[in-house]
Amino acid sequence: MTTIQVWSHHLLPREKILAMGPSALTEAELLALLLRTGCQGMNVMELASHLLEQFGGLEKLLTTRHQHLMSVKGLGPAKATQLSATLELCRRVLREKVANSDVITSPESTREYLQLHFQGLQREQFACLFLDTRHRVIALETLFQGTLNAATVHPREVVKQALALNAASLILCHNHPSGDPEPSQADIHITQRLKEALQLVDIQVLDHMIVGQGKILSMAERGLV
Repeated sequence: MTTIQVWSHHLLPREKILAMGPSALTEAELLALLLRTGCQGMNVMELASHLLEQFGGLEKLLTTRHQHLMSVKGLGPAKATQLSATLELCRRVLREKVANSDVITSPESTREYLQLHFQGLQREQFACLFLDTRHRVIALETLFQGTLNAATVHPREVVKQALALNAASLILCHNHPSGDPEPSQADIHITQRLKEALQLVDIQVLDHMIVGQGKILSMAERGLV
């Protein structure tokens, strides 16, 4: 097994980051620093490059669910755990950033947070971003799983949780595992049902965001909320 320490000096990412800063490193070099060691038949840079090619880029690799990473040849439990921990740190940084800001005035942070939350999921999930009177995040909670329709998304459960959290407003959000964030007729119908149900208890639906592959669609921006 080849470690970072035995590379020649001019290829050493650790020395490069000290001399030039992290922005000077390639994605493979940054990943190699996280992995620290290679595996049988590949040094750590070769492993890093192989993983980036296999997953189609750094974003897809780092947003792959932990269970899948555990099964990838060349990673093993220790390396999979390191990558999962890195993703969780990113999630928590974004969660704190979103929680301390008005989501209406910082839409990009909200989108980044939702993208990380839903990335890599193989099944459709429906969640709510519950907000206080100043549009700050109280909680992001997944409430339903499976294809969205009248049978799987129950307005009373959304209302119940919103009241329990003392939310003043919320943002509906769900993912499209297919990667295409365009809203379906079912998405539009569910949005209207939830909006009507929540209006009865004076809770406002600000948006319904649909997370696709690398893109989030805002139904409010489309005039559908």
